[in-house]
Amino acid sequence: MKGLRCRECGRDFPAKALFVCEYCFGSLEVDYDYEAMHGKLTRAAIEKRPANIWRYRELLPIDGDPTVGFHTGMTPLFRAERLGKALGVKELYIKDDSVCHPTLSFKDRVVSVALSRAKELGFDTAACASTGNLGNSVASLSAKAGMKRVIFIPADLEMGKVVGSLIYAPNLVAVEGNYDEVNRLCAEIAGRYHWAFVNINIRPYYAEGSKTYGFEIAEQMGWTTPKHIVVPAASGSLLVKIWKGFKELHKLGLISKPESRLYAAQPDGCSPIVTAVNSGVDVIKPVKPKTIAKSLAIGNPADGYYATDAIRETQGGAASVTDAEIVDAMKLLAQTEGIFTETAGGVTVAAAKKLIEEKKIPRDESIVICITGQGLKTQEAVMDHIGKPIKIRPTLESFETEVASKTNL
Repeated sequence: MKGLRCRECGRDFPAKALFVCEYCFGSLEVDYDYEAMHGKLTRAAIEKRPANIWRYRELLPIDGDPTVGFHTGMTPLFRAERLGKALGVKELYIKDDSVCHPTLSFKDRVVSVALSRAKELGFDTAACASTGNLGNSVASLSAKAGMKRVIFIPADLEMGKVVGSLIYAPNLVAVEGNYDEVNRLCAEIAGRYHWAFVNINIRPYYAEGSKTYGFEIAEQMGWTTPKHIVVPAASGSLLVKIWKGFKELHKLGLISKPESRLYAAQPDGCSPIVTAVNSGVDVIKPVKPKTIAKSLAIGNPADGYYATDAIRETQGGAASVTDAEIVDAMKLLAQTEGIFTETAGGVTVAAAKKLIEEKKIPRDESIVICITGQGLKTQEAVMDHIGKPIKIRPTLESFETEVASKTNL
């Protein structure tokens, strides 16, 4: 890590708790010394390291040893034969972060990086604005890091995600407003309190953790990249950083030039990135979210412009889906591949299905669907759509009358 650089005007800044260029107000991102790494960071060196996100340490923004994340990452990437058959495609893979340690979402990657850097910068309190998964991760990993923790969430968040933060005894603040209102409040608080807001003043470091999702896809596919990747989009950062990660691996000679096409998946009730892509415009028009996919309910996405740019650069696309399609896709994934994903995963599977049906993704090329969170956190979305258990008395006669004779067993 050399420092921070403005994504708009290119000015350089020191690697401190900064996130906005003081000259043009562009966002900052981490800049690396790739020449120093070239030839030294090899496939063999990476493959010998522990199976966690820090196997890619040179491409992550810390100076010393990491604080947390020693069991985070290297989640399964596998051939989804039955789902592929249901969608009518030849080569389908799932990258499954619904089992990411410790809080069962990809946010454990970004928070591990953010908190490791925050400790280096001298912070003793971690904070965030969250739609749920990020709050769970900050609460858990800051407890592990021995930091104080303050989590801000919309007051109408799913109970599974509320419990998933409270168990770690943070200061959990429920704000009567949507995520964008929560985030604006946190930006004001960050200006007054010396806290490490992982997705505000520590955001340049935090966002780099998403690259590990892309690094792992490339490594797990034999140091190649798939032709198509469907990514759930909230802020848009995950999609942007997967693409940045692929380009970094190519720059270091670890993979051939990536030819992947990236696709953003959003719910109809909050699809500003999809709207911009499909309308052919550069401006992201903010919306007021209304969707069951609360983890994607960011109406004014911080990286929306950069996500649309990456999609166009890769000649990808975007699709939005209804709440009913989200639920159906959650059930389809569970019943074909045995994965219970949260609503964001339902968005991604449903969007992939739509893109395939519309022939925007060919049926005979490699496709990766990104699953980023665990379904146990959003049970409310499917509670009324999955049937009920069959009640019987504890007798063989009752079983045969109520079950055997009424099912296909």
